[in-house]
Amino acid sequence: MPRQLFSSGAPWESTVGYSRAVKVGPIIEVAGTTAVENGEVVGPDDAYTQTVCILQKIERVLQEAGASLAQVTRTRLFVTDISRWEEIGRAHGEFFKDIRPVTTMVEVKALIDPKLLVEIEATAYCE
Repeated sequence: MPRQLFSSGAPWESTVGYSRAVKVGPIIEVAGTTAVENGEVVGPDDAYTQTVCILQKIERVLQEAGASLAQVTRTRLFVTDISRWEEIGRAHGEFFKDIRPVTTMVEVKALIDPKLLVEIEATAYCE
């Protein structure tokens, strides 16, 4: 099956050796995505705003790959403070209320920038 790579244009993709998303056959895997736009963290100390920003970025790369949020089958949310699950979950629900992919939310010690509160991965299946 052909392998299609999608880039965010971030300079560290080639250094670290990853892509924003990879499509192989009907499967699209979206890498861990954070709320960074133009080198700046969006919504420092605002987990809801960060989650919305991240899901919008995921939606854009899925569209570039020929899919939509409706085809997402799994999300994984990595959060630095699990006590903020309700604001993160509320944002996730605004995007996935009717789609209802399987999802996992886990607390992690830290993300790459201390201002980042949320990182999300997604898997989509499109025929």
